Amino acid sequence: MTHTVPIPGPLLPILPALALLAGCGANDSAAGPGGVTAGEARALNEAALILDARAGNAVSAMADNAQDAAHSQ
Repeated sequence: MTHTVPIPGPLLPILPALALLAGCGANDSAAGPGGVTAGEARALNEAALILDARAGNAVSAMADNAQDAAHSQ
């Protein structure tokens, strides 16, 4: 047994417009702030995180080397 929800008559002409609007949304290829697309911005953010992590590791390694040098003297 299936149940159907009755749709009031005045809403019937609006349904196709609502269906079309439901397909609207952010487009990865549309230029946003700075002239880059959403996909490019995401890739730039990921690259920045990687570089920050590497920089943090490099600073940590330099600090470890400095401590080792200080202890060996």
